[in-house]
Amino acid sequence: MFTKLLLTGALATACTVQAAEPSIELAIQVKAPVSAVWQAWTSSDGITSFFAPEAEVDPRPDGAFHIFMDPYAKPGMKGADTMQVLAVEPERLLSFTWNAPPHLAQARAQRTVVILRFTPDGETTRLTLTHLGWGSTGEWPQARAYFEKAWPNVLKNLQTRFETGKPYDWSAWRTQLKQWHAKEERKPE
Repeated sequence: MFTKLLLTGALATACTVQAAEPSIELAIQVKAPVSAVWQAWTSSDGITSFFAPEAEVDPRPDGAFHIFMDPYAKPGMKGADTMQVLAVEPERLLSFTWNAPPHLAQARAQRTVVILRFTPDGETTRLTLTHLGWGSTGEWPQARAYFEKAWPNVLKNLQTRFETGKPYDWSAWRTQLKQWHAKEERKPE
């Protein structure tokens, strides 16, 4: 009986030990109450105030989470064109699907998951971002490296948006995109 219990306990322990899922994990303090930081992530106007020049956000499970870094690109190449909200716990948790940038077509055809956690901390908000679901071959390492650089910039823009009280001005970015698209259209095929 003792041997059976010992074996059962060892098996249960062996079954619960796992390698950690590779992820990108970042945390920041935002000088704004949770309600304001939540609104920035869960509305189209909020997203355009720090993340991208255009967005379509429907903050409910299966709702749209479309972030258009390049609103002038062809459908499917604008950024996070067809992402969707996975889970919502108002002012506490938001999760959504995510894809790789257009130049990484193999990885872009698949989805990863981003989880945001919002925690009040006095007059500020602690925001934790976890990005997981990474593969390990093909373009996956490049995609992960891309977001290891991109997410800190997005989060810094969020902090700046609340520190200055002003939304990000996308005019220079839009001008640059228009020039790039015009140049691409003139290229011979």
